Amino acid sequence: MNLALWIGAGLLAVVALAGGTIKTFAPREKLAASQGGGWTGDVGTGFVKSLGGLELLAAAGLILPAAVGVAPILVPVTAVCWALLMIGAAITHGRRDESSLVALNLCYLALAVFVAWGRFGPESFTG
Repeated sequence: MNLALWIGAGLLAVVALAGGTIKTFAPREKLAASQGGGWTGDVGTGFVKSLGGLELLAAAGLILPAAVGVAPILVPVTAVCWALLMIGAAITHGRRDESSLVALNLCYLALAVFVAWGRFGPESFTG
């Protein structure tokens, strides 16, 4: 179970790192023109960049606290935050009739819930 939780957190961290890097460093206009990025045309640049920064923090928060042994409770807290972010993403893509992206967001949501449940519960770092 511990290995599955590490793999789940690692996969989410890779997704968060990739998404955060793109949102933080790519021009909003380029994002808006890409598949699945049309929503960025409806919001301000600051919002997109802030969201990217939060995703970069999530990538770190899913791995680093447990890996270095400093405040490992941040791993499940970050997973809960990621789950909330995925709910928002699914709603946003749903409103735009992007069902394949909604399905992907729901997969990430399920994985985040699994990591949060596992790290708050049976495989807690404090136990």
